[in-house]
Amino acid sequence: MKILMASSFFASHNGGLERVAGELFRAFTDRGREIVWMAGDITPPPESAGKSRTVSLRIINFVEKKIGIPFPIPAPSALRQIIREIRASDVLILHDCLYLSNIITFLAARWHGIPTIIIQHTRYFPNESPVVNAVIKVSTALVTKPMLSHASQVVFIGERTREFFSGLQFKRPPEVIFNGVNTDVFRKLKCGESVRALRREYGLSEDGVVILFVGRFVVKKGLSVMKRMVEARPNWTWAFAGWGPLNPAGWNAANVRVFSGLSGPSLAPLYRCCDLLVLPSSGEGFPLVIQEALASGTPVICGEETLGADPVVIEFARGARVIPNNEEKTASNFLLAIDEALAFQRSTGASEARRAFVSSRYSWEVAIDKYTNVIDQLVPDYRSGAQTTEASPDLARQVVKGKLLSERHSASS
Repeated sequence: MKILMASSFFASHNGGLERVAGELFRAFTDRGREIVWMAGDITPPPESAGKSRTVSLRIINFVEKKIGIPFPIPAPSALRQIIREIRASDVLILHDCLYLSNIITFLAARWHGIPTIIIQHTRYFPNESPVVNAVIKVSTALVTKPMLSHASQVVFIGERTREFFSGLQFKRPPEVIFNGVNTDVFRKLKCGESVRALRREYGLSEDGVVILFVGRFVVKKGLSVMKRMVEARPNWTWAFAGWGPLNPAGWNAANVRVFSGLSGPSLAPLYRCCDLLVLPSSGEGFPLVIQEALASGTPVICGEETLGADPVVIEFARGARVIPNNEEKTASNFLLAIDEALAFQRSTGASEARRAFVSSRYSWEVAIDKYTNVIDQLVPDYRSGAQTTEASPDLARQVVKGKLLSERHSASS
Protein backbone atom coordinates (compact mmCIF):
# COMPACT_ATOMS: atom_id res chain seq x y z
CA MET A 1 0.00 0.00 0.00
CA LYS A 2 1.47 3.35 -1.05
CA ILE A 3 0.75 6.38 1.12
CA LEU A 4 1.02 9.83 -0.44
CA MET A 5 1.39 12.64 2.11
CA ALA A 6 1.09 16.27 1.02
CA SER A 7 1.97 19.39 3.00
CA SER A 8 2.82 22.96 2.13
CA PHE A 9 6.52 22.59 2.98
CA PHE A 10 9.04 20.08 4.31
CA ALA A 11 10.07 19.95 7.97
CA SER A 12 13.15 22.09 7.25
CA HIS A 13 10.76 25.02 6.84
CA ASN A 14 10.48 24.77 10.66
CA GLY A 15 6.74 25.34 11.00
CA GLY A 16 4.82 23.22 13.48
CA LEU A 17 2.65 21.64 10.80
CA GLU A 18 5.66 20.66 8.71
CA ARG A 19 7.49 19.19 11.71
CA VAL A 20 4.44 17.05 12.46
CA ALA A 21 4.45 15.86 8.85
CA GLY A 22 8.14 15.09 9.22
CA GLU A 23 7.50 12.94 12.29
CA LEU A 24 4.78 11.02 10.46
CA PHE A 25 7.09 10.49 7.49
CA ARG A 26 9.83 9.16 9.77
CA ALA A 27 7.49 6.95 11.78
CA PHE A 28 5.79 5.36 8.77
CA THR A 29 9.22 4.79 7.21
CA ASP A 30 10.49 3.13 10.38
CA ARG A 31 7.50 0.80 10.29
CA GLY A 32 8.31 -0.30 6.76
CA ARG A 33 5.43 1.51 5.11
CA GLU A 34 5.78 2.89 1.59
CA ILE A 35 5.23 6.62 1.91
CA VAL A 36 5.87 9.51 -0.48
CA TRP A 37 6.07 13.02 1.01
CA MET A 38 5.20 15.75 -1.46
CA ALA A 39 5.83 19.41 -0.53
CA GLY A 40 7.16 22.74 -1.77
CA ASP A 41 10.82 23.00 -2.75
CA ILE A 42 11.88 26.21 -0.96
CA THR A 43 13.65 24.20 1.78
CA PRO A 44 15.37 20.81 1.44
CA PRO A 45 13.49 17.53 1.95
CA PRO A 46 14.62 14.82 4.37
CA GLU A 47 16.69 11.93 3.09
CA SER A 48 14.80 8.97 1.70
CA ALA A 49 15.06 5.68 3.54
CA GLY A 50 13.57 2.22 3.20
CA LYS A 51 10.49 2.40 1.01
CA SER A 52 10.07 6.15 1.49
CA ARG A 53 10.93 9.00 -0.84
CA THR A 54 10.15 12.68 -1.26
CA VAL A 55 8.83 14.80 -4.12
CA SER A 56 9.82 18.48 -4.23
CA LEU A 57 7.19 20.59 -5.95
CA ARG A 58 8.36 23.68 -7.79
CA ILE A 59 6.58 26.56 -6.06
CA ILE A 60 6.51 30.36 -5.78
CA ASN A 61 6.40 31.63 -2.21
CA PHE A 62 6.22 35.42 -2.40
CA VAL A 63 3.03 35.63 -0.27
CA GLU A 64 4.76 34.30 2.83
CA LYS A 65 7.75 36.56 2.30
CA LYS A 66 5.48 39.57 1.91
CA ILE A 67 2.88 39.16 4.68
CA GLY A 68 4.02 36.11 6.67
CA ILE A 69 1.18 33.81 5.59
CA PRO A 70 2.40 30.59 3.96
CA PHE A 71 0.69 30.25 0.60
CA PRO A 72 2.86 28.37 -1.89
CA ILE A 73 1.78 28.70 -5.52
CA PRO A 74 2.65 25.62 -7.59
CA ALA A 75 4.35 25.99 -10.94
CA PRO A 76 2.96 24.12 -14.00
CA SER A 77 5.55 21.38 -13.53
CA ALA A 78 4.22 20.83 -10.00
CA LEU A 79 0.75 20.10 -11.38
CA ARG A 80 2.14 17.28 -13.49
CA GLN A 81 3.98 15.88 -10.48
CA ILE A 82 0.83 15.97 -8.36
CA ILE A 83 -1.22 14.07 -10.95
CA ARG A 84 1.53 11.48 -11.40
CA GLU A 85 1.85 10.80 -7.68
CA ILE A 86 -1.90 10.65 -7.10
CA ARG A 87 -2.29 8.03 -9.83
CA ALA A 88 0.35 5.85 -8.20
CA SER A 89 -1.07 6.08 -4.67
CA ASP A 90 -3.56 4.10 -2.61
CA VAL A 91 -4.37 6.77 -0.02
CA LEU A 92 -3.68 10.48 0.44
CA ILE A 93 -2.85 12.23 3.72
CA LEU A 94 -3.33 15.99 3.44
CA HIS A 95 -2.09 18.48 6.05
CA ASP A 96 -4.62 21.35 6.20
CA CYS A 97 -6.71 22.74 3.37
CA LEU A 98 -5.95 26.37 2.56
CA TYR A 99 -2.89 25.81 0.40
CA LEU A 100 -3.26 25.93 -3.36
CA SER A 101 -1.10 22.83 -3.86
CA ASN A 102 -3.22 20.93 -1.29
CA ILE A 103 -6.47 22.00 -2.94
CA ILE A 104 -5.21 20.77 -6.32
CA THR A 105 -4.00 17.51 -4.77
CA PHE A 106 -7.37 16.99 -3.09
CA LEU A 107 -9.26 17.55 -6.35
CA ALA A 108 -6.93 15.19 -8.20
CA ALA A 109 -7.49 12.52 -5.56
CA ARG A 110 -11.25 12.94 -5.89
CA TRP A 111 -11.01 12.66 -9.66
CA HIS A 112 -9.00 9.44 -9.47
CA GLY A 113 -11.01 7.91 -6.63
CA ILE A 114 -8.18 7.97 -4.07
CA PRO A 115 -9.39 8.04 -0.45
CA THR A 116 -8.24 11.18 1.35
CA ILE A 117 -7.45 11.77 5.01
CA ILE A 118 -7.29 15.46 5.93
CA ILE A 119 -5.38 16.30 9.10
CA GLN A 120 -6.78 19.69 10.10
CA HIS A 121 -4.26 21.51 12.27
CA THR A 122 -5.69 25.02 12.40
CA ARG A 123 -8.89 26.99 12.76
CA TYR A 124 -9.56 30.46 11.46
CA PHE A 125 -6.77 32.77 12.58
CA PRO A 126 -6.85 36.58 12.68
CA ASN A 127 -4.53 38.87 10.77
CA GLU A 128 -3.85 42.56 11.27
CA SER A 129 -5.03 43.28 7.72
CA PRO A 130 -8.83 43.55 7.29
CA VAL A 131 -8.42 42.46 3.69
CA VAL A 132 -6.50 39.32 4.64
CA ASN A 133 -9.03 38.61 7.38
CA ALA A 134 -11.87 38.80 4.87
CA VAL A 135 -10.05 36.52 2.42
CA ILE A 136 -9.35 33.93 5.13
CA LYS A 137 -12.96 33.95 6.35
CA VAL A 138 -14.34 33.50 2.86
CA SER A 139 -11.76 30.83 2.03
CA THR A 140 -12.58 28.93 5.22
CA ALA A 141 -16.26 28.96 4.30
CA LEU A 142 -15.89 28.15 0.62
CA VAL A 143 -12.83 25.88 0.61
CA THR A 144 -11.87 24.43 4.00
CA LYS A 145 -15.35 23.46 5.17
CA PRO A 146 -16.40 21.81 1.88
CA MET A 147 -13.10 19.95 1.68
CA LEU A 148 -13.55 18.60 5.19
CA SER A 149 -17.12 17.57 4.40
CA HIS A 150 -16.01 15.68 1.29
CA ALA A 151 -12.87 14.08 2.76
CA SER A 152 -12.96 10.34 3.29
CA GLN A 153 -11.72 10.85 6.86
CA VAL A 154 -10.94 13.96 8.90
CA VAL A 155 -8.47 14.05 11.78
CA PHE A 156 -8.30 17.02 14.14
CA ILE A 157 -5.21 17.56 16.27
CA GLY A 158 -7.15 19.08 19.16
CA GLU A 159 -10.60 19.56 20.61
CA ARG A 160 -10.84 23.27 19.83
CA THR A 161 -10.33 22.64 16.13
CA ARG A 162 -12.98 19.93 16.15
CA GLU A 163 -15.40 22.26 17.94
CA PHE A 164 -14.79 24.99 15.38
CA PHE A 165 -15.88 22.67 12.55
CA SER A 166 -18.53 20.81 14.55
CA GLY A 167 -21.41 22.10 12.39
CA LEU A 168 -20.24 20.14 9.35
CA GLN A 169 -21.48 16.80 8.14
CA PHE A 170 -18.62 14.34 7.68
CA LYS A 171 -18.45 11.15 5.66
CA ARG A 172 -17.08 9.36 8.72
CA PRO A 173 -16.98 10.46 12.35
CA PRO A 174 -13.87 12.66 12.71
CA GLU A 175 -10.99 11.51 14.87
CA VAL A 176 -8.97 13.55 17.35
CA ILE A 177 -5.34 12.43 17.31
CA PHE A 178 -2.94 14.55 19.33
CA ASN A 179 0.48 15.21 17.89
CA GLY A 180 3.29 13.38 19.57
CA VAL A 181 6.58 14.76 20.80
CA ASN A 182 10.05 13.26 20.58
CA THR A 183 10.92 12.85 24.24
CA ASP A 184 14.46 11.71 23.40
CA VAL A 185 15.18 15.14 21.90
CA PHE A 186 12.97 17.29 24.10
CA ARG A 187 13.96 16.28 27.60
CA LYS A 188 14.99 17.57 31.00
CA LEU A 189 18.54 18.42 32.00
CA LYS A 190 20.80 15.42 32.38
CA CYS A 191 23.40 14.89 35.06
CA GLY A 192 26.35 17.13 34.24
CA GLU A 193 24.26 19.69 32.35
CA SER A 194 23.47 23.05 33.90
CA VAL A 195 21.15 25.93 33.09
CA ARG A 196 24.00 28.43 33.46
CA ALA A 197 26.22 26.59 30.99
CA LEU A 198 23.45 26.33 28.38
CA ARG A 199 22.56 29.99 28.78
CA ARG A 200 26.20 30.87 28.27
CA GLU A 201 26.19 28.97 24.98
CA TYR A 202 23.15 30.91 23.76
CA GLY A 203 24.40 34.25 25.05
CA LEU A 204 21.59 34.58 27.59
CA SER A 205 21.60 36.02 31.09
CA GLU A 206 23.04 33.36 33.38
CA ASP A 207 21.28 34.50 36.55
CA GLY A 208 18.27 36.62 35.54
CA VAL A 209 14.82 35.69 34.32
CA VAL A 210 14.74 34.36 30.74
CA ILE A 211 11.41 34.04 28.95
CA LEU A 212 11.15 31.96 25.76
CA PHE A 213 8.93 32.33 22.71
CA VAL A 214 9.02 29.69 19.95
CA GLY A 215 7.08 30.10 16.72
CA ARG A 216 6.73 32.09 13.52
CA PHE A 217 7.00 35.84 13.89
CA VAL A 218 3.48 36.67 12.64
CA VAL A 219 0.37 38.36 13.98
CA LYS A 220 -1.37 35.07 14.79
CA LYS A 221 1.34 34.16 17.29
CA GLY A 222 0.84 37.34 19.31
CA LEU A 223 4.08 39.17 18.46
CA SER A 224 2.54 42.56 19.22
CA VAL A 225 1.61 41.32 22.69
CA MET A 226 5.13 39.98 23.17
CA LYS A 227 6.52 43.41 22.26
CA ARG A 228 4.46 45.07 24.99
CA MET A 229 5.69 42.52 27.52
CA VAL A 230 9.30 43.07 26.49
CA GLU A 231 8.85 46.79 27.07
CA ALA A 232 7.14 46.24 30.43
CA ARG A 233 9.88 43.94 31.78
CA PRO A 234 13.20 45.44 30.55
CA ASN A 235 15.18 43.60 33.25
CA TRP A 236 14.19 40.21 31.90
CA THR A 237 15.80 38.54 28.90
CA TRP A 238 13.39 37.53 26.16
CA ALA A 239 14.54 34.75 23.82
CA PHE A 240 12.72 34.39 20.49
CA ALA A 241 13.24 31.25 18.41
CA GLY A 242 11.65 31.46 14.98
CA TRP A 243 11.44 33.58 11.87
CA GLY A 244 8.96 35.75 9.98
CA PRO A 245 8.15 39.31 8.92
CA LEU A 246 7.60 40.63 12.49
CA ASN A 247 11.15 39.87 13.60
CA PRO A 248 11.74 41.06 17.20
CA ALA A 249 15.28 41.97 16.19
CA GLY A 250 13.71 45.04 14.63
CA TRP A 251 12.46 46.26 18.00
CA ASN A 252 16.00 47.36 18.90
CA ALA A 253 15.47 46.16 22.46
CA ALA A 254 18.59 45.38 24.49
CA ASN A 255 16.80 42.59 26.36
CA VAL A 256 15.81 40.64 23.24
CA ARG A 257 17.73 37.71 21.73
CA VAL A 258 16.59 36.22 18.42
CA PHE A 259 17.49 32.71 17.23
CA SER A 260 16.60 31.75 13.68
CA GLY A 261 17.04 28.37 12.06
CA LEU A 262 16.86 26.30 15.26
CA SER A 263 14.91 23.03 15.24
CA GLY A 264 14.99 19.66 16.93
CA PRO A 265 18.33 19.03 18.66
CA SER A 266 19.50 22.63 18.21
CA LEU A 267 16.27 24.04 19.66
CA ALA A 268 15.76 21.60 22.53
CA PRO A 269 18.47 22.99 24.88
CA LEU A 270 16.82 26.40 24.68
CA TYR A 271 13.70 24.98 26.30
CA ARG A 272 15.82 23.45 29.06
CA CYS A 273 17.61 26.65 30.03
CA CYS A 274 14.74 29.17 29.98
CA ASP A 275 12.43 29.84 32.91
CA LEU A 276 9.23 29.32 30.95
CA LEU A 277 7.61 29.34 27.51
CA VAL A 278 5.10 32.08 26.65
CA LEU A 279 2.75 31.85 23.67
CA PRO A 280 0.02 34.55 23.43
CA SER A 281 -1.30 33.21 20.13
CA SER A 282 -4.87 32.84 18.88
CA GLY A 283 -6.70 30.58 16.46
CA GLU A 284 -4.38 27.65 17.17
CA GLY A 285 -5.05 23.93 16.89
CA PHE A 286 -2.59 22.60 19.45
CA PRO A 287 0.88 24.14 19.03
CA LEU A 288 3.64 21.55 19.10
CA VAL A 289 5.86 23.95 21.05
CA ILE A 290 3.64 23.50 24.13
CA GLN A 291 4.25 19.77 24.12
CA GLU A 292 7.97 20.25 23.50
CA ALA A 293 8.29 22.65 26.44
CA LEU A 294 6.39 20.38 28.80
CA ALA A 295 8.51 17.41 27.71
CA SER A 296 11.54 19.51 28.68
CA GLY A 297 10.02 20.10 32.11
CA THR A 298 9.56 23.79 31.28
CA PRO A 299 6.48 25.69 32.53
CA VAL A 300 4.10 26.97 29.85
CA ILE A 301 1.81 30.00 29.70
CA CYS A 302 -0.46 30.27 26.67
CA GLY A 303 -3.93 31.50 25.77
CA GLU A 304 -6.83 29.98 27.67
CA GLU A 305 -8.46 29.04 24.38
CA THR A 306 -5.32 27.24 23.24
CA LEU A 307 -5.37 25.05 26.36
CA GLY A 308 -8.83 23.91 25.35
CA ALA A 309 -7.27 21.82 22.59
CA ASP A 310 -6.75 19.17 25.24
CA PRO A 311 -8.67 19.85 28.47
CA VAL A 312 -6.36 17.54 30.43
CA VAL A 313 -3.29 19.70 29.77
CA ILE A 314 -4.72 22.50 31.91
CA GLU A 315 -3.32 20.68 34.95
CA PHE A 316 0.22 21.14 33.63
CA ALA A 317 0.15 24.54 31.90
CA ARG A 318 -1.27 27.96 32.76
CA GLY A 319 -3.74 29.84 30.65
CA ALA A 320 -4.04 33.61 30.28
CA ARG A 321 -6.86 35.39 28.52
CA VAL A 322 -6.15 36.75 25.04
CA ILE A 323 -8.40 39.74 24.44
CA PRO A 324 -8.88 40.46 20.71
CA ASN A 325 -7.75 43.92 19.64
CA ASN A 326 -6.52 44.76 23.14
CA GLU A 327 -2.80 44.10 23.23
CA GLU A 328 -2.23 46.09 26.41
CA LYS A 329 -4.76 44.14 28.48
CA THR A 330 -3.63 40.83 27.00
CA ALA A 331 -0.01 41.62 27.86
CA SER A 332 -1.09 42.52 31.40
CA ASN A 333 -2.92 39.18 31.73
CA PHE A 334 0.14 37.26 30.59
CA LEU A 335 2.57 39.18 32.80
CA LEU A 336 0.40 38.42 35.83
CA ALA A 337 0.44 34.72 34.95
CA ILE A 338 4.22 34.85 34.40
CA ASP A 339 4.78 36.50 37.79
CA GLU A 340 2.72 33.79 39.48
CA ALA A 341 4.58 31.03 37.63
CA LEU A 342 8.00 32.46 38.47
CA ALA A 343 7.07 32.50 42.15
CA PHE A 344 6.99 28.71 42.04
CA GLN A 345 10.05 28.44 39.78
CA ARG A 346 10.92 24.94 38.54
CA SER A 347 10.15 22.71 41.48
CA THR A 348 11.49 19.22 40.86
CA GLY A 349 8.10 17.62 41.44
CA ALA A 350 6.27 19.90 38.99
CA SER A 351 8.96 19.48 36.34
CA GLU A 352 8.82 15.70 36.64
CA ALA A 353 5.03 15.76 36.47
CA ARG A 354 5.08 17.77 33.24
CA ARG A 355 7.58 15.40 31.70
CA ALA A 356 5.66 12.28 32.78
CA PHE A 357 2.39 13.71 31.49
CA VAL A 358 3.80 14.34 28.01
CA SER A 359 5.44 10.92 27.85
CA SER A 360 2.15 9.19 28.59
CA ARG A 361 -0.25 11.50 26.75
CA TYR A 362 1.58 12.62 23.60
CA SER A 363 3.37 9.59 22.23
CA TRP A 364 4.22 9.35 18.54
CA GLU A 365 3.89 5.59 18.82
CA VAL A 366 0.29 5.92 19.96
CA ALA A 367 -0.43 8.53 17.27
CA ILE A 368 1.03 6.39 14.49
CA ASP A 369 -0.97 3.38 15.71
CA LYS A 370 -4.13 5.46 15.34
CA TYR A 371 -3.21 6.75 11.90
CA THR A 372 -2.35 3.23 10.79
CA ASN A 373 -5.72 1.95 11.97
CA VAL A 374 -7.51 4.74 10.07
CA ILE A 375 -5.63 3.90 6.86
CA ASP A 376 -6.05 0.14 7.21
CA GLN A 377 -9.80 0.51 7.65
CA LEU A 378 -10.30 3.17 4.99
CA VAL A 379 -8.44 1.74 1.99
CA PRO A 380 -10.11 -1.70 1.94
CA ASP A 381 -13.53 0.01 1.89
CA TYR A 382 -12.57 1.82 -1.29
CA ARG A 383 -11.07 -1.24 -2.88
CA SER A 384 -14.20 -3.26 -2.15
CA GLY A 385 -16.39 -0.63 -3.78
CA ALA A 386 -18.04 0.49 -0.54
CA GLN A 387 -17.21 4.09 -1.49
CA THR A 388 -18.18 3.95 -5.18
CA THR A 389 -20.20 7.16 -5.00
CA GLU A 390 -17.32 9.01 -3.39
CA ALA A 391 -14.91 8.07 -6.14
CA SER A 392 -17.13 8.45 -9.17
CA PRO A 393 -15.73 10.55 -12.06
CA ASP A 394 -19.04 12.43 -12.35
CA LEU A 395 -18.72 13.68 -8.79
CA ALA A 396 -15.11 14.63 -9.39
CA ARG A 397 -16.13 16.62 -12.47
CA GLN A 398 -18.62 18.52 -10.34
CA VAL A 399 -15.84 19.33 -7.92
CA VAL A 400 -13.57 20.62 -10.64
CA LYS A 401 -16.37 22.78 -12.03
CA GLY A 402 -16.65 24.49 -8.70
CA LYS A 403 -19.56 22.83 -6.98
CA LEU A 404 -17.27 21.81 -4.14
CA LEU A 405 -16.70 25.48 -3.42
CA SER A 406 -20.37 26.33 -3.28
CA GLU A 407 -21.78 23.32 -1.45
CA ARG A 408 -22.35 23.75 2.25
CA HIS A 409 -21.80 27.48 2.01
CA SER A 410 -24.50 27.78 4.62
CA ALA A 411 -22.24 25.90 7.06
CA SER A 412 -20.01 28.94 7.21
CA SER A 413 -22.67 31.18 8.66
